[in-house]
Amino acid sequence: MATRAARTATSEDTWSGEELAEVRTRLLHEIEELTADITRAEAELAQGDASEGAGDDPADAGAKTYEREREIALTLNARDLLAQNERAIARVDAGTYGECESCHKPIGKERLRAFPRATLCVACKTREERR
Repeated sequence: MATRAARTATSEDTWSGEELAEVRTRLLHEIEELTADITRAEAELAQGDASEGAGDDPADAGAKTYEREREIALTLNARDLLAQNERAIARVDAGTYGECESCHKPIGKERLRAFPRATLCVACKTREERR
């Protein structure tokens, strides 16, 4: 299950089938955790009662609003990570994991070990961040 990028990569960037299976397993585990976190957070947000803060002083109401917005932001971030993990698994399945989506050169193994959802090599990511 070698990737397209691996066929043009050096041996240090080439992913074995076993390594890809480990990456897939890690991503699936993260998906399970994120899904559980999202479900829990959404349930907590849904339980919030609009009349719950009735009679609160402005400081209490502000603190509750801030906390609710923080929970919403964290849930949105978890949803984004979930989508990135699913996309990484799709790349593993398609044989394109480890290939930069911009220049189509291999993404270094160390980068992918640190951040398995990476879609760009360091050079392309640096160029993107400068824009």
